[in-house]
Amino acid sequence: MDGGFDCRESCPWAVSREPALDFPLGQVRRFAATDEEEVGDVDETKRNVLKLLAVGGLIGAGAGGLVGGSLQYLQPPSIGLSSYPRVQLLDLDGSPLTTAKVETEYNVGTPDLYLFNYPLRNEPNFLLNLYPANGHPPSPSNPGAANVTGGVGTNKSIVAFSAICQHLGCPAPAIAYYPPGTCPNTPGGKLFYLHCSCHGSTYDPANGASNLTGPAVLPLPQVTLDTDSSGNIFATQVTGPPVNGHINTLQGDYAVGTTSQVVKESPVILCNFPS
Repeated sequence: MDGGFDCRESCPWAVSREPALDFPLGQVRRFAATDEEEVGDVDETKRNVLKLLAVGGLIGAGAGGLVGGSLQYLQPPSIGLSSYPRVQLLDLDGSPLTTAKVETEYNVGTPDLYLFNYPLRNEPNFLLNLYPANGHPPSPSNPGAANVTGGVGTNKSIVAFSAICQHLGCPAPAIAYYPPGTCPNTPGGKLFYLHCSCHGSTYDPANGASNLTGPAVLPLPQVTLDTDSSGNIFATQVTGPPVNGHINTLQGDYAVGTTSQVVKESPVILCNFPS
């Protein structure tokens, strides 16, 4: 340095260049406690890489937790059931619904809608008795049906179907039961049917709610009904395709519970059948 002052040799805080600073790139030499004792070289490059890996792992774990937490909120766990429950149906007044009550209160000519939810709270279903009101066997001049698929009761004429259209999911009362004479139309030659006023889809309740007119191409899911020795009616499962709007009929809302009460609604009637 200027003035002949050699800081390397005389400054007390300076470190002699030899041999302390003579080490390979990425390594440092630590001084021993005594002049005779010496500690081996430490590879700082490897140490720093390990530190980075450790920090990266912690960040990754934290990020994974954040992403997992975010996905939990973006995709909440589905709600529903793992199997179909046996649910007792209740009449309008809350009393147990029996086949005798249905045969007395409802028939093929009943204009109002009688609905109950099953197996989930957002899955309404039609309750229908397709037997003629006069009690005589069905005939071309006495419209009605007996011994239908899935039917219960004296004449096997009490059935239940989803009240959500299989086209775009219009629910009752937009989709409704049309008794004989409701419209001049007779789709598929049928005098009574289930018809959706949204887009004109029509179903045959006397034949598993099969399609009579489009645009729907799937039948309505059918609720399997069962009775006990007293004639009490129970819903036990749903057959056919899933209820529209549900990946499967058991998923998409909470269960109805052990009972489901029938409610009455007025239908929306539009004779807008596809040409």
